Amino acid sequence: MASQKERIYMAVIGDEDSVTGLLLAGIGHTDTKQQTNFLVVDAKTPLAKIEEAFETFTTRKDIAIVLVNQHVAEMIRPMIDSYEQAFPTVLEIPSKDHPYDPAKDSVLKRISKLFGDG
Repeated sequence: MASQKERIYMAVIGDEDSVTGLLLAGIGHTDTKQQTNFLVVDAKTPLAKIEEAFETFTTRKDIAIVLVNQHVAEMIRPMIDSYEQAFPTVLEIPSKDHPYDPAKDSVLKRISKLFGDG
């Protein structure tokens, strides 16, 4: 298991506006193998590519947080819901065109079950 000190990056899987905003905020990184820590998802992005990015980001030892637009998370919901590791933490975020729905958020669902509300 990687130490928490090695986890210094955030990753993002989302629509162009969300990814661009986060890149402008400074989260972008490209390593020596030309691997990035982001994936822009649009209507033409194959589901397999989204799944591959999620798998890659959640197994990298240098990533602490994976941000996923909630509407993209819905496309890979079984992967999101079955992910149980503490690090990297997977968080669902809203996008400009798709409002956030707390009822769909995997983290909030787990908290509800923990407290017996779900």
